[in-house]
Amino acid sequence: MSKPLSDILGNRLINRANETVDPTSLAGVGKLIGLYFSAHWCPPCRGFTPKLVEFYNNFKKSENGDKLEIIFVSSDRDSASFEEYYGEMPWLALPFDERQRKDKLSKKFKIQGIPTFVLMDSTSGRVVTDDGRNVVMDDPNGNNYPWKPKPFSEIIGTNFVNNKKEETSIECMKDKILCIYFSAHWCPPCKAFTPVLIELYKKLKDDHKAMEIIFVSSDRSQESFDQYFSTMPWLAVPYGDTRIEQLSKLFQVSGIPSLVVMDTNGEVITKDGRSSASSDPDGKDFPWRPKAVNNLTGYAAGILNEDACLILFTEGEEQDILAATDIVQPVAEEILKKYKALEDEPPLQFFIGGDDEIVDSVRDFCSMDDKVPLLTILDIPEQFIYIYEAEDITPETVYKFVQDYIAGVLEGTPLRG
Repeated sequence: MSKPLSDILGNRLINRANETVDPTSLAGVGKLIGLYFSAHWCPPCRGFTPKLVEFYNNFKKSENGDKLEIIFVSSDRDSASFEEYYGEMPWLALPFDERQRKDKLSKKFKIQGIPTFVLMDSTSGRVVTDDGRNVVMDDPNGNNYPWKPKPFSEIIGTNFVNNKKEETSIECMKDKILCIYFSAHWCPPCKAFTPVLIELYKKLKDDHKAMEIIFVSSDRSQESFDQYFSTMPWLAVPYGDTRIEQLSKLFQVSGIPSLVVMDTNGEVITKDGRSSASSDPDGKDFPWRPKAVNNLTGYAAGILNEDACLILFTEGEEQDILAATDIVQPVAEEILKKYKALEDEPPLQFFIGGDDEIVDSVRDFCSMDDKVPLLTILDIPEQFIYIYEAEDITPETVYKFVQDYIAGVLEGTPLRG
């Protein structure tokens, strides 16, 4: 289902002449929109902007020149800085006074730092790539338009090796869950995690699970690769293979160790297999398909920082956690189903806060007491917390709480951090 550009970009953009531009006028089949998150005060941004200007000007002269528009989304601290910086750019901009829209865009596209250049399809609003900076640097003349990443099935290839240096083919992995393991000998966290993964692998194989692991190495020499891989019972992409960089880009691997889990159709089940494997060393929940409601444990720290999260705090006993899950589950399933049908990111992630160290950390961070049950929405990206206090929390009260949050009518409390 296509999403109108006005839903994403609002109702007003401006050009260099400060004239209003209707965002819906930018839509067109095959046309891309680049969202450039940047700011005058940011040195890396100031270094990248001239390269993006050159790229844009070159592209506009090409046969696909009408297939791209760029919109500057400013993180500047005042309008004067915005105007000075925007004066260097030949494209459109979100008006500086649209701060709320800017925050929504940053949240929607999970902007963690600037400069960030996101390319999206103008008719569907779907992200083509959020690594537009590499597009610009790798393809300065825009020859590879429309820059859609190759699918996993095309990148993965057919030849692999085992730790005896014997070659094998993709056929041995047919109809199996594939775990892509990004790691390196020189990385201490990798060397600590690899033994955990080896034991899990052996257990899954003993249980006759149809799965395989493929090692994608960031080692710095063939010798280091050979030494490290000799400890592993699975397969690997050969050292120095061009697929290594392609797979890292495809899955946006920003740090190692990283474990990506793929289903038999080549679709990603989870990119956070490392946390799942660490918290489930026996593989009871393998392949760790996403749940509508999850227990709040250490793996969720990254999610809390990136997304708004509903958390129902309860006692730590198993029966209490199960009862709380039964309350939140129908609401979570309905919300996730609705936004999946819209092909949009859900507004919330759903958790039960029972007995884990991170539960105490979250309460301390938000200056909450130990009251249970306690229903909250923690929105760290927006720096607000919303609290619903009642003795009787039901699916109906949870649903209303969520709907009021989505509608923007809840009164929140700023996080003091």
